[in-house]
Amino acid sequence: MAFSMLQLFLIGALGPRLVAELGISRTVLGLTTTAGFGAAAVLSPVAGRLVDRVGPRRCLVALLLLAAVSLALIGAARGTAVLLSAVALGGLPQALANPATNKVILAAVPAARRGGVTGLKQSGVQVGAFVAGLPLSVLAAGVGWRGAVWTAAGAAALAAVWAARVLPPDAAAPAPGRRPASPTRGVTRRLAVFSLLLGCGIASVNTYLALFGSQRLGLAPTTAAALVAVLGVAGIGGRVRWSRVAGRPGRAEALPALLAAGAVGAALVLAGAVLVHPLVWVAAIAVGSFAVSANAVSMVLVMQRAAPGRAGQDSALVSAGFFAGFAVGPPLFGGLVSASGYPPGWLLVAAEFAAAAVAAVPLMSQRRREAESGSASGLGS
Repeated sequence: MAFSMLQLFLIGALGPRLVAELGISRTVLGLTTTAGFGAAAVLSPVAGRLVDRVGPRRCLVALLLLAAVSLALIGAARGTAVLLSAVALGGLPQALANPATNKVILAAVPAARRGGVTGLKQSGVQVGAFVAGLPLSVLAAGVGWRGAVWTAAGAAALAAVWAARVLPPDAAAPAPGRRPASPTRGVTRRLAVFSLLLGCGIASVNTYLALFGSQRLGLAPTTAAALVAVLGVAGIGGRVRWSRVAGRPGRAEALPALLAAGAVGAALVLAGAVLVHPLVWVAAIAVGSFAVSANAVSMVLVMQRAAPGRAGQDSALVSAGFFAGFAVGPPLFGGLVSASGYPPGWLLVAAEFAAAAVAAVPLMSQRRREAESGSASGLGS
C-alpha cells in the first residue's frame, strides 16, 4: 500500500524542487495528481475484476513492479509530457492496491480482527507519505530529487521480488459466469460518492501542502516537505485507531460522516494558518486524523458488506470514487489559488469535506433501519 501511491506523495513533497528545476506551474503540478488518479479511477473497475479472477498474489507483484517503473520514469523526466505519462502509469498500481489487499485480509484474517488489520493495512499509504515527506526529502537535499526518486524505484523493485517469494500461491480461478448482484450495492455506491468528495479535499492537501508552506508561509523546502510527513504519521495513527472502532458491531456506519465533519475543521485551520503560521502543523495532524482516516473506515465497511466473491469489485468501485476525487480536486484547487490565493483554496477543501459528511449521513439511518428490522424479525419469530 505504501508503494501504490508513493509517486504522488513524492511529487507533493518534492513540489518546490520540481517547480524550480522543471519550470512547471502550480496548475501543472496539480495535473500530475489528475493524471495518476484519473488513470486509477478509469482502471479500478477492471482491476477489481482482475483481482477476483487471477488472485491477489499475482496482482500485488505486478503492482510493485509497475510502481518501480513509474518511479524510475519520474526520475528521468525532463519535461511535463514524460512526467505526466509516468504518473499516469502509476495509476494502475493504485487501482490494484485496495482490491488485492482486501482480498488477502478476507482470506487470511478472522472476521473479529479485520477492522484493526484493515486500518494497519490502510496506514501503509500514510507510511508512503511519511517516507516521501521526511527521509526521501532529506535524501533529495543531498543527492537531488532525481536520486531520491530512483532510490524509491529500486526499493519498489526489491519489494516485488520479496512479494513473489513469500506470498502464498493464488487459489484456482473461479469458473466463469454471472455473479448475483450484491444486496448492499446501495451502500457501496454511497461510499463511492462519499469517497469522491473526500478524495477531492485530501488530494488538494497532499499536493499543495508543502508548496503552501514554502511559498506562503516562508518555510524551507525540507521543512515544508516535513508537513507531508506529519500528515502521514497522523494518518497512520488515525487509520489504525478508527478502523479498529469501525470493526466493532454497529460502529462503522456512523464514522464516515463524523470524520468528514472533523476534516471540515481541519481545512478551516489551514485557512487560518495564513494569519497564524504555526497552525499549519496543527492542521496537518487534523487532516491525517480525520480526513485520511475516513478512507480506511470506508474500506472496513466495504469488507463488512461485500457479497461473496465480490470483495475485489466492490473495493474497486469505492476506490474509483476516491481516485476520481484525487483527479478532480487538485486542478480546481490550483486554479482557484492562482486566481485568488490560498485561503479561498482551503475554504474550497472545507466545502468538499462538508459535502462528504452530508453524503455519509444516510449510512447512519440505514444502520438504524436494519437494526430495527432485525429486532422486529426477532419479535415476530
